Amino acid sequence: MDIRQLRYFIAIVEEQQISAAAERLHISQPPLSQHLKAMEEELGAKLIERSGRFFEVTEAGKTLYKYALQMTQLMEEAQVEVKEIGNGNNGTLKVGVNTLSVSKLSDVLQQFKQLYPNVTYKIQQNESAHLCQLVRQRHVELAFIRLPLELEDFSVSHLYTEPFYFITAEKRAFPNKEISLSDIQNETLILPSTEGLGLHYLIWEAFSRQQIQPTIISECSDITLLLQLVAAHFGTAIVPETVLKQHQLNKIYTYKITSSSLTSSIGLIWLKNHYLSKTAQNFVDLFKVNGFY
Repeated sequence: MDIRQLRYFIAIVEEQQISAAAERLHISQPPLSQHLKAMEEELGAKLIERSGRFFEVTEAGKTLYKYALQMTQLMEEAQVEVKEIGNGNNGTLKVGVNTLSVSKLSDVLQQFKQLYPNVTYKIQQNESAHLCQLVRQRHVELAFIRLPLELEDFSVSHLYTEPFYFITAEKRAFPNKEISLSDIQNETLILPSTEGLGLHYLIWEAFSRQQIQPTIISECSDITLLLQLVAAHFGTAIVPETVLKQHQLNKIYTYKITSSSLTSSIGLIWLKNHYLSKTAQNFVDLFKVNGFY
């Protein structure tokens, strides 16, 4: 078998029809059928069961498909690495960004553009857990995520840890400069993000550690709308410091929550034991120069 046949087999498995796979590969059906037959003869195993309009993949076929994906990916990475032996002046920077991750990211991207004017960009925004999956699938090379997460598959560079703030449309007379979660346990809160994801989990987990049952009246994944709701006296909220830096908080008062109650770390990740393009490496280096490490 060669790499071309493996690509053919991947298409057959994913399209479930010879005709559809042939169309995807821009070849005719007879040669594709011949390649499949030759692979089965070489391996001495049935890879595809033909039943009805669509194929079913045998256990042997599923095993080959798994390794075919790995081998074609390694081949593609090798081709990219050889082509990018230069200084990374060309290429595409593929980066994932958590909804509320790095407040100065636009400034760093602007600096990077000035240094490497021929680089193009692919920037995807999503929750941290989904960004990890995008990095695993090689849809993006780098991602800015909010910790903690399971990161065994990744190289991780910690950027910084930020505090959280309680925000409200009504001025409060708290006795201390910094407040604790117990100070706001009776507030009607709007949580950023949605249940099970990102900030929502961090905030709930912080209350749980202190055995406090907060009063949650709403969840809101749109941070601009959340701020508008707070300003309209719909409820109060807990947000990371990044929000204060990224938005104008008209008619909103902010109170810092003590670090012993709630903080969050931001990290930059990439896939461990895989080639990191020169373009991506240059971007990581620029972050080091800017003092985020």
